[in-house]
Amino acid sequence: MASIIYNEAKGFFADGTVDWDTDDIRIALLMTNTTADTENDTIHDLADFTTLDECDATGYARQALTAEAVNIDDANDRAELDAADASFTGLSGDATRDIQGALVFKYVDGTAANDLAIAFIDFATDIPKTATQIDVPWNVEGILQLS
Repeated sequence: MASIIYNEAKGFFADGTVDWDTDDIRIALLMTNTTADTENDTIHDLADFTTLDECDATGYARQALTAEAVNIDDANDRAELDAADASFTGLSGDATRDIQGALVFKYVDGTAANDLAIAFIDFATDIPKTATQIDVPWNVEGILQLS
């Protein structure tokens, strides 16, 4: 599947509900049974997904993004939302399934019905469920591009 920015999230950016470089933006690793890669039109918060299928490996925890920045790319007529690469270390014990991608969301309070879904970033190749460290190097042109 492909990476997507949820339609509701586009509205969040437009109305100021999400501020990329000041809000607490986090990522969660999702396994291959997720529906986060196909549900775009009705997703508002993390509770809206039919199947989130978050990583269940021992030692796994959601990660907060760091060094968030908004860059203007005049050559491509867009804004590029970026952050430092993320790393999930200390994983042990196999996850149930391979890791398909990362869910980007605004952390509000850790409650699925309150944390706001922003985007699903599909990994080019699924990461084996036996991985003990998962590094997420973001695209050099940013995690998200808004045009």
